[in-house]
Amino acid sequence: MSLDSSDDPTVPIVCDDCGTRTRVPLSDLADLLERHNETRHDGESVATVEPELAEQIADLVTEDMGLLEE
Repeated sequence: MSLDSSDDPTVPIVCDDCGTRTRVPLSDLADLLERHNETRHDGESVATVEPELAEQIADLVTEDMGLLEE
């Protein structure tokens, strides 16, 4: 089954240096972040996924992988 663009969830990204906030399709996230950082910030990882969302995702992955279990 193929997803059309309306089925692709969007992810908030921020670039404090540029003062921009936007949402991009999840399927394009890595490429768009890399391109922005390469062209605007000499490859430095300035633009990122919204920090609160990135933290929530990290927490879910940690929980799912059982990394906090004793």
